Amino acid sequence: MTRRHPWAALAAGALACGLALPAAAGPETALGTAGCTACHAQDKKLVGPAWKDISAKYKGQDGAATALAQKVRAGGKGVWGPIPMPPNPAAKIGDADLAAAVGWILQQ
Repeated sequence: MTRRHPWAALAAGALACGLALPAAAGPETALGTAGCTACHAQDKKLVGPAWKDISAKYKGQDGAATALAQKVRAGGKGVWGPIPMPPNPAAKIGDADLAAAVGWILQQ
């Protein structure tokens, strides 16, 4: 007979109830873990625009963080060229990490 740890049941229950996992160590870590850095970089265009270019485009716009987070979630094409950005669901980058990452991007 195997002994079960009480925390394992709590963790399983939390996941079953849809509770989010804790945020990553920081926005840059979250961007890397979610795979964003495969297409984006700080100061140069790769497949997608550089973080600094995204920041410049949305600078001073009311609701920019919300709009950008929605674009990340839904994906899109045509804003930065013909190559589409695939959707990024919460399973790929959680809400807290996405909010922190978008805030960080907008400060570049």
